[in-house]
This record gives sequence, C-alpha cells and structure tokens, in this order.
Amino acid sequence: MRFPRPLRPGDAIGVTSPSSGIRPSYQPRLEVACDVLRSRGYDVRLGEQVVAAQGGVTGTGEQRAAELTAMLVDPEVRAVVPPWGGELAIQVLEHLDWDAIGAAEPTWLVGFSDLTTLMLPLATRLGWASLHGANLMDTPYAQPEGLLHWLDVAEAAAPVTQRSPGRYRTGAFDDWEKDPAVSEHELDTPGSWEVVGGGGLDVTGRLVGGCIEVLAPLTGTPYGDVPALGRSLADDGLVVYVEAAESGAFEIGRALHGMRLAGWFDEANAVLVGRTSAPDAEGYTQREAVLDALGPLDVPLVLGVDFGHVWPYLPMVNGALAHVAVDHHGAEITQSWG
Repeated sequence: MRFPRPLRPGDAIGVTSPSSGIRPSYQPRLEVACDVLRSRGYDVRLGEQVVAAQGGVTGTGEQRAAELTAMLVDPEVRAVVPPWGGELAIQVLEHLDWDAIGAAEPTWLVGFSDLTTLMLPLATRLGWASLHGANLMDTPYAQPEGLLHWLDVAEAAAPVTQRSPGRYRTGAFDDWEKDPAVSEHELDTPGSWEVVGGGGLDVTGRLVGGCIEVLAPLTGTPYGDVPALGRSLADDGLVVYVEAAESGAFEIGRALHGMRLAGWFDEANAVLVGRTSAPDAEGYTQREAVLDALGPLDVPLVLGVDFGHVWPYLPMVNGALAHVAVDHHGAEITQSWG
C-alpha cells in the first residue's frame, strides 16, 4: 500500500464533485466548510465540478473524471475532499486516467457513501490508501470524545487510536445525547460494538470497505477485485468493513450474499458492520440480513461499529494496518500506516 504523506498547513485541498454536486442554495454551507479548512491553514481550491444548478451530477462522467484526475495528480494538491457522495460516481471510473494517477505521489481522497465507489479501486488497482470519513459538508461538525476528526487523522503520524463513545442520538450534529431507547445497563457498558456469538475480539488486518449499495455493483469488475487485494496483502490479511446507507433489508441481504459468493471476504480476518438507519423488511431485519449472508464466514463479525451513514462515525484509512479490540473495557481501533 502507498500512503499519502500527512497533511500540513499550507497544503492545497481540492474540492470537486465526482458524484453529486450541490445545489446553489447550499453554497453558504459549502463556504462555511471551506472556511474551517482555511482556519486550519489550508489553501482551498474549488473546481468547476462542484455546483449542480438542478441538483444531481455537475457534468458528464468524462468532465468529472478529468477534474478529479487533475487534482489527484497535481503535486500541490495534497487532499481531495468532495462536498458529499451521491449516486453516480460509477460513471467516472472508466474515464479516470489510471496510469497518470498511479504514476503520481498519493493524494488523500476523503469521504464516504458513493465516494467509496472511487476509493475502493484506488486500493485494488493502484495500492493507494484513502480516508473513509466525513465529507466536506460535514467538516464543521465536532466529534464526540473518543473519535477523531478526519483532518486530525490526515494530519497524523501513525498510529492513531479511536474508541467508541457508545450509543448516542442527536438532534443537531454537535448536540450529543444518550439514546433513551437504550437501557441504563447498556449505557453503563463502554462502547456499543457487538461481537456476534459473544466474547471479545483482538484482531489485526488491512482495512478496506465502504457502502454496500455502491460497492456491490463493482463485484466482478476490474474496479472491485477485493480477493486479489487480499491475496496481495496475505501477510496481514484484511479487516473488511461494510455499511448499509438506505436500502431495505432484502436488498442488503442479496448484495452481501453476492459479495460473499464473489470472494469478497475470503482474506478477511474480521468483518466490521456499521450502524444503520436503513429500513427493515417484514420478517427480515437489517441485522438478520447481515447474519444470513455473512454468518457462514469463519471469521468474527462485529456489529454496530461507529461508521457509515449514522453520525457519529470514526475515520478509517483504507489500507492501514488496523488493530481492533473489543472487551469488557470497551471497543477501540488503532490504525498504523506510513
């Protein structure tokens, strides 16, 4: 794996939308997010593929790919942070200049959701690390105790350790409250990660994963060969992480079955499953979908991990060597790279 160097003040951070752009009404929020980066000493460079007048994508797949390629190969741009995810990052894949990107010094690509459509092949095709965490529009939000901001991770010299803050609900993103639906006993229990079958967990492996809905369509394509990535990292093995954004339990179950049959988890030392607010189906819950599809794996499954589309979520570096520990003291993950 090849890792970008840590960010430092004075670096340029590029902003482009390889998936969905923002409506003009969201530009004030975009400026607030950019001001956070500027306040940390960064030079923010807005691309042309950012605002979509009618919503949706900002331009053709070719146009979005050209701007993303230009930013990833520009030696002055040390990170690319799209405003948010979307739906059609898959349109960009075949138009990226993979040779030029592969020949360049690695640059941080930061985000989650549909952006994992791009982050996965950076790892499988080029061995590039990327940062799965909050997108640009989320950047002003503070993290609860135990979880790092994506900027702190991108600036850090490894290793970094994050600890689950437990179960929370929130009205505003910076207004943390304990979930009243959780019993007092559970509230007193550190962390909220569940090791299926009970007991603790102590495992290491290289992180790779993302959003189930957008990664499942890459199965069997040149852009999603996770089994080959796992074989290339056989000395370490993988810690695969997956999360459901919004699809129903039946759709998630089918997608996970397909990913398992395609060998996605063959080199995994453990599978982490993020928290979700995606809907259950009648007689088939999101939890049952995970256990149905991934239960046959002979590896630990950890549910309720702090990443995905339910805030708060911990930043994870694709390709980092992760040490995941869950015991009666709580749940934590330490990531090392360099």
